[in-house]
Amino acid sequence: MNSPDWLRVLLTRRMLICVFTGFSSGLPLFLLLNLLPAWLFSEGISLREIGAMTLIQLPYTWKFLWSPLLDRYALPGFGRRRGWMLLTQIGLLFTIGSIGMLSPRLDLSQIVLLALLLTFLSATQDIAIDAFRREILSDAELGLGTSVHVNAYRISGLVPGSLALVLADHLPWAQVFWITALFMLPGMAMSWRVQEPVIAAARPRTLREAVVEPFKEFMGRAGVREALLILIFIFFYKLGDSLCTALATPFYLSMGYTKTQVGLVAKHAILWPAVIGGLVGGLWMVRLGINRALWLFGVVQVTSIFGYAWLAWLGPQTSIGATQLVSLAGVIGFEALGVGLGSVAFVAYIARATHPLYTATQFALFTSLAAVPRSFVNASAGWLVEQLGWFGFFLLCAALAVPGMLLLFRVAPWRKNNTQKV
Repeated sequence: MNSPDWLRVLLTRRMLICVFTGFSSGLPLFLLLNLLPAWLFSEGISLREIGAMTLIQLPYTWKFLWSPLLDRYALPGFGRRRGWMLLTQIGLLFTIGSIGMLSPRLDLSQIVLLALLLTFLSATQDIAIDAFRREILSDAELGLGTSVHVNAYRISGLVPGSLALVLADHLPWAQVFWITALFMLPGMAMSWRVQEPVIAAARPRTLREAVVEPFKEFMGRAGVREALLILIFIFFYKLGDSLCTALATPFYLSMGYTKTQVGLVAKHAILWPAVIGGLVGGLWMVRLGINRALWLFGVVQVTSIFGYAWLAWLGPQTSIGATQLVSLAGVIGFEALGVGLGSVAFVAYIARATHPLYTATQFALFTSLAAVPRSFVNASAGWLVEQLGWFGFFLLCAALAVPGMLLLFRVAPWRKNNTQKV
């Protein structure tokens, strides 16, 4: 694909829609990963308790259980995709704002319940958004569309991970959470204005069909043994990187950086490497194909974990100067580049593995499995840090990234036709 070709595909209404889907999808998750731990840590909640709270992300793991409902039923006047997107986005806005009105010391149980509701709404939004995005993009647009979506997804992290942290040094937490919640409004406007995908009209005739057929189709297409290998690969490919960043904000704070420094330096170091990584990854994937992109981008993703190990080896800084800030920005920037590249190839692989008739359920199944490390394994992050220390913890994360790379020999061979369906 030459320059005019990819530029023409990039500057389309469908790619603009992918900006909004990515931003709306990423904001709630990054709030759980960045803003919520920082809030709890600053209010005196222990690392072990904060790490255990990652279990509230379980709906991301189990969302395939109710995804057939979104394939089968439509909201009157809006359709299956638009209706569910808008409904969940409204719920997310009010849930995010409500969390900040509580006190971590006095209302921790209520905070856990609201955070669990937030995760459920976010996971349900993801089911609808993933299906909607897959249905509006042709196979030729899939790589670039995934790249745009992932870029916007990553950029949304600047709201709870940067802007909100800076505001927290100057405003009450309740106001910070409501300001963060208002960033759901662009996604709501998108859901209101877009048209329902034409393919979405052919919905399953019964709930049983919506539940059973997606699994039968996948197993029949790939074969049981190959299907299981694909599912194991989806679990392992992002395992090391996901665990590495599970307690990223508390790690920065424990290394001696202030919330403002984390907000202005650490989080902004993510922006351009992630954007460049995601965009270049999407464009490069047009030439490389998904299989080879998984190999090359995965190597960068694994290597970036060692930067965190180096920071941990240096230990807490008694005084923070330009050198320390540049080191922090460099490590985080390289990690963001690796994740930007790896995520684009990984999400494109998942999208390629879905069947058009069962987009929501199959996409939810695959992304649910990818969320297992974030929901279950990451819950042990605080305990692992207490046992191993930060340096040993990051070395373990690097080791856990290896199995996913080895599985590429079977699920995405380098020489296999990269456009071939899974």
